[in-house]
Amino acid sequence: MSKPKVLITGASKGLGLAIAKKLNPDYTLILHASKAENITELREGNHVLAADLSDPEELKNFCKALKTEHGDELFAIINNAGIALDKPLTFQPERDIDAMIAVNLKAPITISKVAVKLFGLKGKGVIINLSSCVAETGNAFQSVYAATKAGLIAFSKSLAKEVGAVYHDHQIRVLSIAPGFIQTPMTDAIPETEKEKYLKMIPAQRFGQADEVAETVAFLLSDKASYINGSCIDINGGLF
Repeated sequence: MSKPKVLITGASKGLGLAIAKKLNPDYTLILHASKAENITELREGNHVLAADLSDPEELKNFCKALKTEHGDELFAIINNAGIALDKPLTFQPERDIDAMIAVNLKAPITISKVAVKLFGLKGKGVIINLSSCVAETGNAFQSVYAATKAGLIAFSKSLAKEVGAVYHDHQIRVLSIAPGFIQTPMTDAIPETEKEKYLKMIPAQRFGQADEVAETVAFLLSDKASYINGSCIDINGGLF
């Protein structure tokens, strides 16, 4: 019996790769990266589906391939891919604003649209959108990034209600996760003085690990989480 398929966007590194490693034993993975060669791990037994999610045509072709090549066995999508281009809004180039909205918000919405249609035929499926703690707290120099991540939380809550209104006797769930300061290649680039400032704000007195987010994703995909729907799960050590 074949294993159910799970799409993970931004699976080449950081949270996406950690999630992929955690899910690999139990699912067949569809690993996304902007370029196929960026996926260097977990290729055996899984699938690679590359696309620049900021490009409307590539996003369209990506969704078409997802439907035609994997639609019958697709069980879940993890919208993890995201970009942060930090800068004061007054100096933020239009291209950076467009890129963050395209990758962080429009792409997850578009991919979810395809997934809901596929899940509706089977009456089962899970969508998990990776947001951020700054969606709830705000953060200087991340106004646009925070807005896109806040949009994912609102989108997830609304889509969960919409699915419930459209499909009856279904097992389709839509959730979001808002990680706090998690140690990844992206956060490694933050200056030490900034890291120390964040650490003082975290009651847990430490930064999170990517594996801790991956464990949460695995739980949310399981039947044990069947009554968790529409929620935003904060993984932030108490940072609010």
